[in-house]
Amino acid sequence: MIPVTTYAKKQVAVFGLGGSGLVTAKALMAGGAIVSAWDDGQGARDAAAKEGVPLVDLTTAKWKSFSALVLAPGVPLTHPEPHWTVALAKSAKVPIIGDVELFCRERAKRAPFCPFIAITGTNGKSTTTALLAHLFKADDRNVQMGGNIGTPVLALEPPHSASFYVIELSSFQIDLTPSLKPTVGVLLNVTPDHLDRHGTMENYSTIKERLVAKAEQSCVGVDDEISEGIARRIERRRYCYTFSTSQDYRKGYHLAGTKVRFETDDMKEDLVDLSAIRSLRGEHNGQNALAAAAALGALGGMLWPARFNPFISLDASLKRRLFEDFSDFQTRMKLPRDKVMNNPAATQRRRDALQAAFASFPGLAHRMEEIGRLGPVVFINDSKATNADSTAKALATWDRDIYWIAGGKQKEGGISSLATFFPRVAKAYLIGASSDDFAATLQGKTEIVRSGTLEQAVAAAAADAAASTGPEPVVLLSPACASYDQFKNFEIRGDAFRNLVEGLPGIELVARSG
Repeated sequence: MIPVTTYAKKQVAVFGLGGSGLVTAKALMAGGAIVSAWDDGQGARDAAAKEGVPLVDLTTAKWKSFSALVLAPGVPLTHPEPHWTVALAKSAKVPIIGDVELFCRERAKRAPFCPFIAITGTNGKSTTTALLAHLFKADDRNVQMGGNIGTPVLALEPPHSASFYVIELSSFQIDLTPSLKPTVGVLLNVTPDHLDRHGTMENYSTIKERLVAKAEQSCVGVDDEISEGIARRIERRRYCYTFSTSQDYRKGYHLAGTKVRFETDDMKEDLVDLSAIRSLRGEHNGQNALAAAAALGALGGMLWPARFNPFISLDASLKRRLFEDFSDFQTRMKLPRDKVMNNPAATQRRRDALQAAFASFPGLAHRMEEIGRLGPVVFINDSKATNADSTAKALATWDRDIYWIAGGKQKEGGISSLATFFPRVAKAYLIGASSDDFAATLQGKTEIVRSGTLEQAVAAAAADAAASTGPEPVVLLSPACASYDQFKNFEIRGDAFRNLVEGLPGIELVARSG
């Protein structure tokens, strides 16, 4: 845990006592703050009381005595309307912040130059965060990973100059972090999402832009119009590390076939070949790999000595330009830049180490997770795909022979947007409440089986895929639906799929993803 000493002896209100809120209250208390905590739910209040967190009914509290309101990210700040605590805080002119803001202040106080990599985007941020953390661990770094990915940021180890903090941030968290200035900020993409919480697409994209605009080094995906505009605005002021999955893109980081390439007018460097890395299948994972490579590049001046460094062989003029903003780090760490960056043998060793590090990434559970193989048939758990946009990325990964398990509590629009992928589907196995609607959409497009339950779907799909003559039939759980008609959450749905696949005779399982 990170004791929050920046509010020592000050009164702080904490609202929202779920996972991160409870950790926040305890971190403030550990740092000497006088905490007044509350939650609208009796269950959350009871759990906090058992942990020794002081409860104060904030509806009747003296708000002018508070130095800050620390709001849990799930609590509405602006839309559809501000939470009642927000209104009370504003009327008393009390700053409203989140747990990531407390982390930023502690970092500034304890270890202001420790690497802090912040990742955001509408899609892919969890995989990119986990991949980056994995790469740093493979390079023997002390890595602290958390934020929106699962571990509350204040549950990590206290900031230390030798630690790398890889933090996933949602738009809700960014909105509550006014002093956010990471060493490297990564923005993957911006597409419509959470508009019920931000009001307009403009508000949402502005919050996302804030993370990379304030970062010391910025890495921005340019495959959507909004993100491309953000990259252009940053490039007016300083260098921006851009990345794109487009095979026509010929600058910055891009995909050249299956290879992650860095390219300028004067040179090009192939860094990683993704072709055999099963945990990074599909174009969307190509974007995640590019984002991770770009972040490593942005940290290039800090990564020596290290086993891999993407910029190890670049020409001197480009190195000076790219590393100019890191001169303070290089001076303090006494980096032998001129001696090490033109060594061909060292370049190859680092390239090999980088390839090995990417190849050993296990992926994330329930996100295009390979469960196992039965002969040529591969079983993929993509239970996290709770809407059509997410499922589109899975269906785009294979050209044919997809035995698709879909259904549940459907979102607005259903699966009609997936029509271009229906020819790739050999057979669809429908489960849950959406079965009738999905069957109507798929009628005449592919063969349909009304399985009803996941158990029946897995048994039928496994048998049909085994009878296929295709080179790599895939049994794909990618529901395009929420889970709560039959399962409590997508994790439980994905675990149920894994258990069913594990019970198939002759199945060869792979190690479970992180």
